[in-house]
Amino acid sequence: MATTAQPPVYEELLDLLAESADPDRLLAFRLSPEKQARLDDLLERNREGVLTEEQSAELDDFERFEHVVRLLKARVLQQRRP
Repeated sequence: MATTAQPPVYEELLDLLAESADPDRLLAFRLSPEKQARLDDLLERNREGVLTEEQSAELDDFERFEHVVRLLKARVLQQRRP
């Protein structure tokens, strides 16, 4: 899995979390059903073009969160390589 370029500010946090977290638990992480339902609702509203400014900002938050989670999972997978 290739990682995308991220701001250097993320590097130290990603290293810390990847090294100290339970790798299996981290790799298995998923949003709670409630959060996933909210994300699905926001994505549907976005497709329909009816997001409010507040909802758009919330969707942006989900996207940033997902980006960090993907980077973290990629870091954990890289550390597992022999």
